[in-house]
Amino acid sequence: MGHKEHKKHRYSLNVGVITVSSTRDRENDVSGAILKDKITGHGHSVCGYEVVKDDKLEILSALFNMLKSCDAVIVNGGTGISRKDVTYDSVVSVFDKELVGFGELFRLKSYEEIGTPAMMSRATAGVVAGKIVFLTPGSPGAVCTASELIFAEIEHMWYELHKEKGTI
Repeated sequence: MGHKEHKKHRYSLNVGVITVSSTRDRENDVSGAILKDKITGHGHSVCGYEVVKDDKLEILSALFNMLKSCDAVIVNGGTGISRKDVTYDSVVSVFDKELVGFGELFRLKSYEEIGTPAMMSRATAGVVAGKIVFLTPGSPGAVCTASELIFAEIEHMWYELHKEKGTI
């Protein structure tokens, strides 16, 4: 079955959101709010939402807790190159498989929108224990761009991860 046939199958997934920031909280997290709206707008459920500091243990603790009840998790923030940006380094270390194509497409779309600063993003995606994890920059524009890519393929990705288990 080709990729077009897979897209005919619809799945309602449980998707979590983790915002990594040293300045945002639940009340002023615009990017987290955008992601939650995008999740429900595409027919999925928000299975968790956390705002954590730029700290490896906080990020991984929130991620592992969410993976217990979520099919996928979107982590936004901390994917740049500054000293405080530790999301990529923290999470990629626990990937079973990295899906570098997500980051490549994100940077291509970002380049079309903002130009050469797009090269500083370390956006990526991967699989952890059969669950899909996306790492995106934390700006509202970036999460909108990332959402276009995520929700174009998330159900297909979930299908590919679960088709051999016989749970579909």
